[in-house]
Amino acid sequence: MTKIVSVHSFRGGTGKSNTSANIAAQLAAAGKRVAVVDTDVQSPGIHVFFGFTEDIPGKTLNDFLFGTGTVTEAAHDVTATLTASGATVAPGGALYLVPSSMKAGDIARVLRQGYDVELLNEGFRTLNKDLGLDYLVIDTHPGLNEETLLSITISD
Repeated sequence: MTKIVSVHSFRGGTGKSNTSANIAAQLAAAGKRVAVVDTDVQSPGIHVFFGFTEDIPGKTLNDFLFGTGTVTEAAHDVTATLTASGATVAPGGALYLVPSSMKAGDIARVLRQGYDVELLNEGFRTLNKDLGLDYLVIDTHPGLNEETLLSITISD
């Protein structure tokens, strides 16, 4: 059964993304199958820790939330970033990143329209099943809203 870890703070700039990235990387290096999801769709940033720039190639969490891709398509295998940084990954270890879009239009759409929080929960279940995860790490948006309450509620 997948363990779910949410990293949350009521304020921005406290190190949530840094902590989420480090927890995920350490678990993957220990041989676990891990996905880290950037649910801070209003101000994403964890992608930087895994070598992505503003122009994230392929699908993002936003594509899934707005019906233009699956959540599994948005899961980028970033295991190689661990070995490139000198870390050793134990057999079986894998790290996936589900980034949020950095495109201004995508962020504005989320701010304007919001998204279905239950769909996000469904996406978490799908990732766990499709990727055979040991751990799901959720990097949350600061403050309290439906998404952060969901993340906290489903966490181990």
